[in-house]
Formats: sequence, C-alpha cells, structure tokens
Amino acid sequence: MNHSSTMLASAAWRIRRYAVRMGEVQGQGYIGQALGWADVLAVAYRHALNLRPRDPEWEGRDRFLLSHGHYAIAHYAALIEAGVIPESELETYGSDDSRLPMSGMASYTPGMEISGGSLGQGLVIGVGMALGLKHKKNPAFIYNSMSDGELDEGSTWEAAMAAAHHRLDNLICLVDVNNQQADGPSTAVLGFEPLADKWAAFGWHVQRVKGNDLSAVHAAFDTARALKEGKPRVILFDTLMGKGVPFLEQREKNHFIRVDPPEWQQALDILDQNQPTPYVAGASA
Repeated sequence: MNHSSTMLASAAWRIRRYAVRMGEVQGQGYIGQALGWADVLAVAYRHALNLRPRDPEWEGRDRFLLSHGHYAIAHYAALIEAGVIPESELETYGSDDSRLPMSGMASYTPGMEISGGSLGQGLVIGVGMALGLKHKKNPAFIYNSMSDGELDEGSTWEAAMAAAHHRLDNLICLVDVNNQQADGPSTAVLGFEPLADKWAAFGWHVQRVKGNDLSAVHAAFDTARALKEGKPRVILFDTLMGKGVPFLEQREKNHFIRVDPPEWQQALDILDQNQPTPYVAGASA
C-alpha cells in the first residue's frame, strides 16, 4: 500500500471514529450514514477539494454542499479531519450553542456551505453556484453531496436537466446509493434503477463505483475533475450503511440509530482493532 492510499485509509478511519464519538455525546444519530460515507469524505477532504482550512470563506475554494443535511455528523467529522474545525469541538455535538447542530446549518458551522435537510435542494443550489462561478470566471468546482432518497424529488431532476443545458462542467454530484430511507429500502419506496442510464439520459457524465473501495473512489474523483467534455459529472457510490462496525452493518434499519451505551465503546474498540497501519517510507510491501 503506497503513501497516498495509506493516508486516505487513515483519514477514513479517523472520520468514522470522530462520528462515533459525536454520536456517543447524544446517544443517537445518523451514524450508519457517517460510517458508510466516510471513504468518500476522506477522498474529498484529503485529496480532491481545493481548500484553505484556516480560511473557509476563501473565494477560490471548491464548494462542498451537504444537500442531505442529516449527514451533518459525517461532514463535521470530515471538517475536523481537514483541520477546519478543532477536534475538541466534537464533544459539543448537538448541544446548546454548539457550532455542530444535529442537522447542518451554514450559519453555525465553518465550512458548511448551505443549510441542507429539506431533501432535493442541494443540487438546485449547486446549479446556481456553478453558474455564478462561471460568470465570475472562477475555476473552482462545486461538489454536491446527496442521498439516493433525494432521487425521489422532482427538483433534483429539474436541476440535473438545467445543469446539462448550461454545460456546467464545474459541477460534480456525489450520490450515496445505500438503498435505505426512513420508510424502508430506497428502491422499494420509489424505484430509481437503471440509475446510471437515467443520469446519462439527462446529459451527465456518469461513473458508478463501490463507495467503500478507497482506490475506486480516488480514481472516480480524479476522473470527474479531469474531464473536458463540457458537461456536469455524477458519481454514484454504492455504499454499506454502518461500514466498519459489523454489528451496525447488520441492522435492518440503519437510517437513524439509537445505540445502547455500552455499544458506543464496542464500536470504537472495533474501529481501533482495524486501524490502518501507518505508512513508513522505504518499508517493504
């Protein structure tokens, strides 16, 4: 394993661990999503995004939009990993006057670009932002992070059509295809397959990869940024809710988890037992 892949594996491990520690503060939360989306966030924040952690309002930054605002615990963990938020603040998660509310709010949290949560809005906002950057000749990218449940919303597909019409090649959509919603399996609530074909028919460049395979995620991000086709890009990530903590992976309903007090430490112990080996230059493979 080379330095880059080891660094990303360690980042994903820390993101999972930060999220579990925040969840323990409240005794509940969207932990399944945080564990499943950690690999994507690790690649985004430790490899792909052009950011200045100490200047989150820098005009040249890439914008990361958290359309699925209930993934805030995962996003906070990534912002801690990136150095935008100090690790000490995770103990305040969900508390009064905290900068880390349980649902993402741009007015509270450095690095949080939008107040998500009403599903189907992020891509709409992303289209407007991408158009604005084009107008200003700003080369930054817009990354819109969204859930597969948002594919049920008509506004998502209106935005997808507008993005293709305006040839927004500075817009990259990241879809967590974990097939779980509050009301049951996503494909049972409203079937969306063949998903890749649908996005392609709307004029997008499409990739579909295993979202918990760091090498595949890394390559997909690089491909999306490098394309010169003059069209928006979408990466469909098939992920496993609760990834990295087997007893959470196996829960039938993982959308919002209440965890018994001893299980938080059990989850941390499992993660610690599987901590990636640090990279040592010159060590044999």
